[in-house]
Amino acid sequence: MLKRFLATTAEGVLGIRSPAFLLLVCALWLAVLAGIRPLMLPDEGRYVGVAWEMLTSGDWLTPTLDGLPFFHKPPLFYWLTALALNLFGANGWAARSASTLAAMIAVAALHVFLRRHADKRLANLVVAVLVTQPLFFGGAQFANLDMLVAAMITVTILCGAHAVLSLERGQPYRAALASAYVFAALGVLAKGLIGFVLPGAILLAWLLVGKRYQVIRSLLPLRLIFLFVVLVMPWFWWMEMSHGGFLDYFFVYHHFQRFAESGFNSTKPFWFYVPVLLLGTLPWSPWIYRACSRRFLQEEGQFAIRSLMVIWLLVVLVFFSWPSSKLAGYILPALPPLACLIADVLLVWLDGATRANARACLGASLLAAVILCSGLVVGVALRYPSPSRSLSAQVLPSFRPGDQIVMLDEYQYDLPFSLGAARNPWVVSDWNRSDLFAKDNWRRELYDAGQFDQVKKRERLLFPDELSARVCRYSGGAVWVWGKRGWGSRYPYLRDEAIVFANEEDTLWRLVDLHQNLNYCAEMPNSG
Repeated sequence: MLKRFLATTAEGVLGIRSPAFLLLVCALWLAVLAGIRPLMLPDEGRYVGVAWEMLTSGDWLTPTLDGLPFFHKPPLFYWLTALALNLFGANGWAARSASTLAAMIAVAALHVFLRRHADKRLANLVVAVLVTQPLFFGGAQFANLDMLVAAMITVTILCGAHAVLSLERGQPYRAALASAYVFAALGVLAKGLIGFVLPGAILLAWLLVGKRYQVIRSLLPLRLIFLFVVLVMPWFWWMEMSHGGFLDYFFVYHHFQRFAESGFNSTKPFWFYVPVLLLGTLPWSPWIYRACSRRFLQEEGQFAIRSLMVIWLLVVLVFFSWPSSKLAGYILPALPPLACLIADVLLVWLDGATRANARACLGASLLAAVILCSGLVVGVALRYPSPSRSLSAQVLPSFRPGDQIVMLDEYQYDLPFSLGAARNPWVVSDWNRSDLFAKDNWRRELYDAGQFDQVKKRERLLFPDELSARVCRYSGGAVWVWGKRGWGSRYPYLRDEAIVFANEEDTLWRLVDLHQNLNYCAEMPNSG
């Protein structure tokens, strides 16, 4: 009975005729669990927090962190996320919708490309393998820029390859080529130069390996280069005009100088991404060894697609392995070609094996992948709870958007988003500490952002001895102070009776009309 069910499942996936139905199932699969867990810190809290500030401030041009210009990344992810938050509210699904949408764009583009240049069975199986890879599945439900830029790179490559293959067959190709330039521009707006450098390098290597030298010139028309510049340039130009030094900070520092620094939190060995790919694509990755044979790669009629996928995979792997700083999400652009190679060898094996047993084996792999992906998301939700979710349930009834949040020697990225705050927090720390630039952390992010707006920097980033006077002068509503319980001994007004939330590590105090109700403020010379 089980064997028959598994075989039927596999046969059903391979035989799906309606692309719309297949993509709808994939969209539901990728989205259904996206909102069950709180935002993970720091990454999801940081990027969703920037989008939340964009929405609440009404400034859709300048990304800000705590109201300070935050230029680590371009704005495309923030635009998409802010739009989703505006349409669907401040919740986990909306916060992760940009990544889920990007994943579906990559899936749809890969399916369309393979249906046109290979066959329906391969296109269906590639989609099934791709969306059930735990690394891809998790990336589609993680609110940062990795899946978005991976999708833009994927579509750029596929549109470019489609243009090449159509040109060689004497078919219309200009619309596909123009689409490649548009998605390359979106890739730049998603994460910077990598948006066109990486797909450009992959397509060039593919053309050179296939000895398609005469095609290269046709892929570089001046009008499309101009289109690319027109799409990319305005935002970067406006940021430089509005915030002098932006281009140097964004391109020279973040794209080049940081690779020579030693203060990364994510320094990994050169081979780091090999086990990441093998483990992150289980249970499918063991099949990849079959794609390494020369006979498979050089099979007549299949070389163009298979060579593209091999070159795509290898270029991405080498490109991201070279720098010392590595994060698992960086390798997401390698997952579509890897899924294609795995699905391709699976089809070859299915066609040469006993039909029922082979289909049952494929069905079992699909079932195992579904269980693994679902278990991954549920396990992360249980293993890494965020204090902001339980906090918001207790605090939201008495919190007002205009209340002031204060953070003591830490920056809880998701707190303003979780509470729906309209005001930027005051962040208290020693901003002159000697190790401020020793490594990447929230202090360095806020300090760097403050360099582009000194007025707001003085307003938002406080030294410990400045907090009391600032709180005593404040008369706009309640003040909510977030920090460790030990900080209460530094300020007499952070009393136990003011605590509205506490767990093993964090405490939230609520102060109301402090300047009127406490003698402490009346005794201060600058209390007003």
